[in-house]
Amino acid sequence: MSEHRCDWCLSTPLYRQYHDEEWGRPVTNDDKLFEFLILEGAQAGLSWITVLNKRENYRRLFDDFHAEKIARYTPAKIERLLQDAGIIRNRRKVEAAVKNARAYLALRERGETLSDFLWQFTDGRVIVNHPHTMADIPATTPESDAMSKALKKAGFSFVGSTIMYAHMQATGMVNDHLVTCPAHQPCIEEARAKNLL
Repeated sequence: MSEHRCDWCLSTPLYRQYHDEEWGRPVTNDDKLFEFLILEGAQAGLSWITVLNKRENYRRLFDDFHAEKIARYTPAKIERLLQDAGIIRNRRKVEAAVKNARAYLALRERGETLSDFLWQFTDGRVIVNHPHTMADIPATTPESDAMSKALKKAGFSFVGSTIMYAHMQATGMVNDHLVTCPAHQPCIEEARAKNLL
């Protein structure tokens, strides 16, 4: 990809790779959506590159994001996690990961998929925006507001509207690549191939 990528990803090779290969690509797999939910919550108040640099540690320390395992974490396990510099050592965020795993499992027990739950706020379609600059990209939308409210009602934490809009962007519910970005059109084509347009 050329130098016309979205501005935010230019600082490191890892950031560029994430931008080129993942960000904005539609995700409908429940386990992957759950992983992003945990990581976006961990990112709150920080830059995404901070989380991205620690993602492999999160995968290792959080049992590869298996909700069934995370939901059973004890206070002692949480204390051990908080001693590990490989993750963001914020008690509220770690406890939220456990709470969110339990809420995710409760959702499944009710016969709902996380994918259907989240994608309902875009009517099961990718929202394709056409930003020309980063200033054109909002921090929240009515869709992320509604998603946040519903997730909180379902027992999730660290799912504010700003966090959920970042989640929507990362998982391709919204295509916010700049129109000049070489990833903008491939994300549209991928959405079309998945019948999400």
